[in-house]
Amino acid sequence: MIKNYFKIALRNLWKNKGFSAINIFGLASGLSICLLILFYVTNELGYDQYNSKADRIYRVDADLLFGGNHFDLTQVPDPMGAELKRNFPQVEQYVRLRDHGSIMVKKGNQNIEEDKVILADSTLFSVFTLPMIAGNPTEALTQPNSVVITESTAKKYFNSTDVVGKTMIFGDTGYYKITGVIQDIPKQSHFHFDFFISMYGQLSIYEINQWASNNFNTYIVLKKGADEKQLSRQLDGFVMKNVAPVFQAMNLTPEQFKAQGNYLHYTLMPLTKIHLYSNKTGDLEANGNIQYVYIFSLIAFFILLIACVNFMNLSTARSANRAKEVGVRKVLGSLRKNLIIQFLSESVMISFVSLLLALLIATLLLPYYHHISGKD
Repeated sequence: MIKNYFKIALRNLWKNKGFSAINIFGLASGLSICLLILFYVTNELGYDQYNSKADRIYRVDADLLFGGNHFDLTQVPDPMGAELKRNFPQVEQYVRLRDHGSIMVKKGNQNIEEDKVILADSTLFSVFTLPMIAGNPTEALTQPNSVVITESTAKKYFNSTDVVGKTMIFGDTGYYKITGVIQDIPKQSHFHFDFFISMYGQLSIYEINQWASNNFNTYIVLKKGADEKQLSRQLDGFVMKNVAPVFQAMNLTPEQFKAQGNYLHYTLMPLTKIHLYSNKTGDLEANGNIQYVYIFSLIAFFILLIACVNFMNLSTARSANRAKEVGVRKVLGSLRKNLIIQFLSESVMISFVSLLLALLIATLLLPYYHHISGKD
């Protein structure tokens, strides 16, 4: 019986080629555009999910108002991470990242400028999932003048990933020992660096153990089951206690500091929200915007809605021309449910063919989509 329904449906569609083509192509166009937008939305929502501890990693952010100047920062004082781990049992691990700026790297007789360079603590690999191809992640950044590079960087300078123990020259005078090679950082990450230089021995005395300056992107990992909101509520008081000596040097008490309209407010930003929700001073690279996700999602919804309404309108308009067919089939004893199944069979067939065509269109448009959106 089902086979007969689809056979009749196929004959009807073939008989009305013009109507079928318009209906199928109209629905396929809407579906293909919807698919492309869906690719973009899912890509944006998937940032930093590659980290095995993604749901427990948080960045410590600072919202400061002092002397009439407002600072919305992704950077916090140097001791923040270590002190949080020492004073709060729910903090499992931390890592600091410090922008290094561009460097000149020697390759043979030429110097190549590299700008994807960052200082990092040795705990980097205990926080982020950065699979190491060569080297020991627990020891890679523990020594001064040590550097971990990405797979593509190793091939760029040595044509091989077997480079642990070799030396790279930065700025003609800096000799750095390669202690690890990691896989290239996934594109869906809020940072992309090719050189991770050990933080050890790289900081000035004005940065070490200073609560008065905010220069470090600091990430913490909470233990499983830890309450992030509870820790957030304790941050301001904890920081204020540590900053008190700075106020004393300025002949201020914390109360006077607040009375003048100033404030220090620290928050925890979930790692998986950084790409879409963070637009602050100190972001490691340009982020996306959740508003675009909402806008494109709505556009996709309305395009799909219009395609469906158009499909239904065309089907309804055509059904009026089949009144004679329905009458004849009823006279011959066809039941109401059989007629319903027949019309639904035709709709399912059109929808299925439209979906296949939509997949084909989306595939053909992908190269242009990559070029326009910058996504892969």
